[in-house]
Parts: sequence; structure tokens; C-alpha cells
Amino acid sequence: MQVRKEVLLQQLRIIVSGGGTGGHIFPAIAIANAIKALRPDTEFLFVGAEGKMEMEKVPAAGYKIEGLWISGFQRKLTLSNLAFPFKVLSSLRKAKKILKFFKPDAVIGTGGFASGPMLQVAAKQGIPTLIQEQNSYAGITNKILSMKVDRVCVAYAGMEKFFPKEKIILTGNPVRQDILSLEGKKERGLELFGIDGSKRTILVIGGSLGARTINESISLCLEEFAKNNIQLIWQTGKGYAETAKQEVAKYESKGMKAFDFIQKMDLAYAVADVVISRAGASSVSELCLVKKPTILIPSPNVAEDHQTKNAMALVTYNAAIIIKDSEAKEKLKSEAVRLVKDEEACFKLSENIGRLALPDSAIVIANEVISLINNKK
Repeated sequence: MQVRKEVLLQQLRIIVSGGGTGGHIFPAIAIANAIKALRPDTEFLFVGAEGKMEMEKVPAAGYKIEGLWISGFQRKLTLSNLAFPFKVLSSLRKAKKILKFFKPDAVIGTGGFASGPMLQVAAKQGIPTLIQEQNSYAGITNKILSMKVDRVCVAYAGMEKFFPKEKIILTGNPVRQDILSLEGKKERGLELFGIDGSKRTILVIGGSLGARTINESISLCLEEFAKNNIQLIWQTGKGYAETAKQEVAKYESKGMKAFDFIQKMDLAYAVADVVISRAGASSVSELCLVKKPTILIPSPNVAEDHQTKNAMALVTYNAAIIIKDSEAKEKLKSEAVRLVKDEEACFKLSENIGRLALPDSAIVIANEVISLINNKK
């Protein structure tokens, strides 16, 4: 009599650490969901930074989370930097306690303040560890950690200049599962946002926390959009939401809407003809998958200017248009109107960006995590 294989499988316990922005949180959740699809009995514990958005978003996705007292080191002299060494020591101590209590089979890091201490301690204890690097230019923390962890999953080719070649696997970036197929969703999107399917629509996403330059630039575009019968779905982030809602109020009959955060991003993508976005790694990966003509405005306020490098990875293949943050207020209005009205240019950008998509990232990473665990036993 043959015993079914799944009966022999032990329950897995996995820690996933990452956060600070949606770009670190959504891939973390996507990887956990993919592992759960392969091994439904897996127990997860997320580890984030106290006071950051993961402490809200992760429980909303159905997972438990612990917070570390940790934040980034500011590049300019600030009082908060005085607490940085104490935060690191506190986080390392708590990370050790979490490992002792939870006893994970593997630890996954997707970036953000908390993943550094968690991976450092786990690797030192010989627990299987994996980094998921989203950007085309690796940050210093992941470069250091890569010497200690077992695997480094990357979204771009050529990352051996940052990481040990033998540890690298090209996987792409995991994205929210609901955007993997937009087929048949446009009508639902038009209904949700209350806009007209016969008109051209621009979607603006400055990132999960918003983007001041993009928001201020869009404010300067509203009248021109209205004149050209262009509809707008505008995710502003919390800080600019009330201002934006007041500004679009007089154009509401023209199909202009502002939101602090869009929950149903799949429906927003489904109705968009053109997207204006920052060039965070997760955003770029999503845009490749949804095949949307895109104007990227990279944030200049990130380590190593990695958003510009992410954007140029698309521009090189004529897969997106780039506008510098410093030039957005001057150039965005004319560039956005020109593109959304040029259906041939939109078609070419859509075709080119779609060729860069890596759609099965979460499953590939999930299989790699399980393989690391099995090889360790």
C-alpha cells in the first residue's frame, strides 16, 4: 500500500520580513500566498517595523505580524540618528527572541528596515534564508546580507555586479495576484469609478504613500485634461488627499476622481489608457504585467537613485517614457495629453512593456524557499 506523499510532509513555519512601503509589503504577501497555495498548512509570522504601514496591511491580508523598533539611518545629521545604534541592538535582540519562540524553517526578506536584523540573525543561526531584491540597483543592506544568505531572487538581469553569482535566481518581482488578469474587468472598473468608457482615462499612482511632485504636477494638469475630455483616477496618498479632492470637485462631471488609496488596483488598471507613476520596483513590475503605456517620474529621494535606474531599464527598450522629477511640473501636462491622445504610440509602448513581464515570480520564489528547506533537512 502506497502512502500519499503529502501525509509525510511536515508543517512548515516561515518568517517573512519586509515593509516600510507597499513596494516591500505587497511582494512579501504575494510570496506568502504562493507558499500557502503549495503548502496550505504553512504557518507564517511577518516581522515589520513598528509604526510602519506593514503593521496595518499585513493583518488585513490575514497574517500575524511582530514589530521591531527600527528605522533607517538618515543621510543628513538629525537627532533621530542618535537613537539608531540603540534601535539596531534592540531589533537584533528581539529578532533572536522571535526565532527562539517561532522556530522557523526559513526566513524571507523583501526589504525595508526590519528585514536586515531578521535576516542577519537567522543566517547566523544557520536557518535557510532568502532575499528578494526588487530593484535594478541593490542597496547596501542587501549587498552585505547577500554574503550570508542562501539565495538572492532578483527582478533584473546583470545583478551579479551586486551579489554572488552562484546565489542569484532571476525571478522578477511578485505582485498582487488580482492584477495578473484584467480580462473582463473594464466594465466593473467603469462602474466602480463612475467614469465613461468612451473617453480616454489617465491613472496616477504615486506609490502607496503618495508623491508630492506628482501630486503638485497633476494639480497643474486638471484644466488641460478637462479641455481635452480626459478622465482622471488619481491616487494621492493620505497627505494630499483632501487638497486633491477639493481640486477635482469642480471637474467631477468630467470624470476626475481623487483617492488617498485605491484598494481595487486591478479595476483601476483595467480602465486606464495611460498610467503616470513613480518607478518603484513593484510598480514597474505591475506595469509590465498589465501592459499599460506609462510615464515614469522617478523619485530622487531614494538610495542610490534606484528609481531612475528602474525606469531606464524600461526606457532602453522603448517600453516607457521618463520625465525627471525636477521637470515634471513643466513637462507632464503636455506629455500626458500628447500620449493619451496618440493611440499608435500607446500601442507600441504597451507591446514593448508587456515583453518585459515575468508573471510567475511568486510561485518561482515559493518553490525556491521550499527547496531550501528540503535541502537543509
